[in-house]
Amino acid sequence: METDEAGLEERLKSALWMSIGQIVDEETMKLGVNATPQFIGALTEMVWTQIETVSQDLESFAKHAGRSTVNVTDVMLLARRNEGLDSILRAFVEQHKQPDETS
Repeated sequence: METDEAGLEERLKSALWMSIGQIVDEETMKLGVNATPQFIGALTEMVWTQIETVSQDLESFAKHAGRSTVNVTDVMLLARRNEGLDSILRAFVEQHKQPDETS
């Protein structure tokens, strides 16, 4: 079981590395600069660590509320101290609300 989890983590990190690499390539081409593979690797590790932290926080918020599933409320709670992110997420939630929702 541990081997399966380690394999899954490596596949996810590889996919993240590929995605970040593509984004970095697009942006460096626009700017006319170069990025080393080491930069992409370091950025990938930083993003992976952030994903781990965010996922643990979201899981804790849901668990504290007595739920086993993360929902929009948990995400909004996580974003509360980042005004820019909070406003973007609130606009997104409002835009995607179902017509019969009242909250």
